[in-house]
Amino acid sequence: MQVTRYREAKPYVAPEHEGMHCLRLQGKEATQTDAIWIGLSHLLPGGHTSLKDAAVEKIYIVVAGEVTVETPNGTVTLGYLDSCRLAPGEARALRNLTNAPASILLAMPN
Repeated sequence: MQVTRYREAKPYVAPEHEGMHCLRLQGKEATQTDAIWIGLSHLLPGGHTSLKDAAVEKIYIVVAGEVTVETPNGTVTLGYLDSCRLAPGEARALRNLTNAPASILLAMPN
């Protein structure tokens, strides 16, 4: 078993993420994983990512606040424990359009 304590989780820098603090909870340099890695991002009010695609599937789960997810096909605002799946190649932008911080979990393949 490999445990990552939140207080010891290491930050990572994600390109084109503004007003966000990203932590690696599982996978990559945090722990050994076979298939996926898990990150937690805290978005300040106004925090956002660019509209960009990835070659792999992504799963997002909001664990605090509200996060707006924009794709070329539409926009949706996710609240507490709402989630979405983005297909490989599907562009997305995340935005915190509120005046309160928000947090979102990310799961994606290694």
